[in-house]
Amino acid sequence: MGNALRFLCGLCRDQITDQHHGSSPSSSSAPHAHATSAPTLGVSALAHDLFNFEITSQVPEGLGQHVVSSKKAQANWYRKLAEAWRGAKPPPRTPEEAARLVIQTLKRHQRADVEGLLAYYGLPLDHAPVEAPVVVPHTRPQGVKFEFQTLPVDAKAVADGDTITVYVNTTDPREASGVPREVKIAAAERSKARAVRDFTKADHLQKNIVDAGYRVLTGSNNDDILARKYRIRLRGIDAPESSMPFGKEAKNELTKIVQGKCLHILVYNEDRYGRSVGDVYCNNKFVQESMLKKGLAWHYTAYDKRPEFASWEKGARAARVGLWAASNPEKPWEWRKNRREGR
Repeated sequence: MGNALRFLCGLCRDQITDQHHGSSPSSSSAPHAHATSAPTLGVSALAHDLFNFEITSQVPEGLGQHVVSSKKAQANWYRKLAEAWRGAKPPPRTPEEAARLVIQTLKRHQRADVEGLLAYYGLPLDHAPVEAPVVVPHTRPQGVKFEFQTLPVDAKAVADGDTITVYVNTTDPREASGVPREVKIAAAERSKARAVRDFTKADHLQKNIVDAGYRVLTGSNNDDILARKYRIRLRGIDAPESSMPFGKEAKNELTKIVQGKCLHILVYNEDRYGRSVGDVYCNNKFVQESMLKKGLAWHYTAYDKRPEFASWEKGARAARVGLWAASNPEKPWEWRKNRREGR
């Protein structure tokens, strides 16, 4: 057994007297005490599961009832948590310390998942991160057609460094009145089909809902959320395409900023691809400003003349950060034009 496993196993043994735990967690073959029930087992249960994950690569079966992400995502959390636990000096001994480690390690993940994981182990939710209010203009800027708050953004929704797919809850007053009747009916029928485990019918209804521009998402309490889909093009910037130099870095940076966050978006118009062109705000960050300052996007002067955008790009150029480390980086609009013309 490696040092990491010995450490986790030893911690489980040290905490076997946890008042909630009914049997020794030190044996990897023992059945999981909270596999199907709502657990309140504290630090020792988390240590046990990290130890067990290191051996089996399996996450607890009951966890899916408390979080919104997939088993694959859950395995990723446990890998990160096991590594963080090994590196903690001293390791967590109290529920508060364990909660802080979970929050710090998974701070880039969806809030609903972090809170669900804490609840699963009975760790204090009052240590969960409180999202700062999004800083948006106090008055609606000229040219804004509408604005909305999104549901938490999934990493897979980031197409590249300047395009995101987002969803807006149809309980939002602006959305509620515009939901087609057939979509409402399909959502209700899908819920009934899933209740009787008729997943073929439920999948068919979900497809109809998606084709209409909506989707039924699963909330943090396993409730159904009917949401409208928007594809967002970040206004005023143009990031490298995925296959260009720094295309991957731009996408990763945008993902890091928005993943698991609720965004506030001011929409100005729609482009020829049906995307809503807007300014995006996230946890005290103006997203376009972040991308420009890190040298992962150009100021798209053909469509935007804001002087602050030019200033942010100029600063990144001077510091030679991101794509500006190259002496003459190719502009994405020229790259697209060359490919359209076969050059």
